[in-house]
This record gives sequence, C-alpha cells and structure tokens, in this order.
Amino acid sequence: MEQFDAVGDAGLREALRFVRGASGPVTADDAATALGIHRTVARRRLERLLQAGLVDTRFARINGRKGPGAGRPAKLYAPAPERRALEFPPRRLSSIVGRLLEELPARDKLEALRRVGSGYGHEVADTAGLRASADPQRGLEAVCTALRALGFPVTLARADEDGAAITTPDCPLRPLVRDHPEAAEIDRGMWATLVQRGVRGIVADDVRCCAEGCHGAGGPCTVTVAFGAGR
Repeated sequence: MEQFDAVGDAGLREALRFVRGASGPVTADDAATALGIHRTVARRRLERLLQAGLVDTRFARINGRKGPGAGRPAKLYAPAPERRALEFPPRRLSSIVGRLLEELPARDKLEALRRVGSGYGHEVADTAGLRASADPQRGLEAVCTALRALGFPVTLARADEDGAAITTPDCPLRPLVRDHPEAAEIDRGMWATLVQRGVRGIVADDVRCCAEGCHGAGGPCTVTVAFGAGR
C-alpha cells in the first residue's frame, strides 16, 4: 500500500493519528478501545499502515510476566521514522528551504536560523496551548503531550533539574535536517523555545540542545537538552 493511499482513507488517518498521539507503542486492543471499533477492524487498519511504512512493529509482553504461563507476546505498533515529507503533488519544499539556506549570508547565519526555530517553537506552543510548570518533569511531559496532540510522537526519556532527554522517531524538522544538516540550528532553536515555554524559570538562550539520529535513514532521534547554570 502506498502512503498516499493510507492517508487518503479516513479510517486509516484516524488510526494513524491515534498511534502518533500515543505516549508509547499501542496494541490493536488499545486502538479498538480508543477509536470505538472492533478489534479485528483496528488490527486490519494497523496492518495496512504497516504495509504503507507509516508504522513499525515489535512483539513484547505487556503484562510484565516472563517464563512459562506468561502468555504470548503482544504485537505493538509505533510510528515509523519519517524519511521524507508527504507532499501531494510534490512541491519540493525542502529544496526551496535548502536554497534559502544557501543564500543566507555567512555572517550571523546560525543566529538567524536559531531565531527561525525559536519562532516556530512559539507557534507550536501557542497552537497546543502549552502552559509552563515549575517542575521540569511535569513541564517537559506537557511539551511532549502538546507535540503528540499535533501529531509528533515524542517521549520524555529523562528529566531532572539539569536537563532532559527526549526521544522521537519523527522529530518535526527531521526531513529538513536530514536534507540540510545546517538546518539543525533551526531544530535547536525550536527545542530551546519549547523547553522555555514548558518549564517556568528557563530561558531559551540558556538551553543547550543537541540531537542524535536525525541524519539516519531509520531509528529514533534523541534530543538532549541542558539547562543553564542560572536555574
């Protein structure tokens, strides 16, 4: 199944939104309950998304039990890494952005790209209605929840007073950064601003951010952020 066929089907779009909005891998039973459909229908939709390359699967026991009598492992579905932007018809927007990046003067170029990312981060936060929390764990969980509500599957792997690690198979800017590595500064500006909007007392300029895995063809991306010493 082609990806455009999948996203053109209302039922498959609904199932894909559920998978991408979940905080972790889901089962067919999870999808059936959330979408109000029969388990067989849910499983069929998830399998069609798998065929289209929009989700990945693995098997695991979800009850925590091991050994004899633990039962069969469940099939879990999770968002697949976005290797290219879905465009119909192809508008080659990444190519246009790449040309803009090439035309920017070298002087203060990184600062300009970071400002672009920061503006995008504010737009995402406003769209999601993100509110800051004094607790880093709660604040960053809210950031992840807000992004998942917009269709970006992100998970908070770690958070403390010094920083955090966020994992995602599908960073909002991953296709752009893959094609144009210097656009990583846009990504850093976006994440720094989202941290500022999610955690009270954090200033974006004091947030140091790096991402690993964005340039790979598959696998998750890990965004590591460190808070400024002034917190």
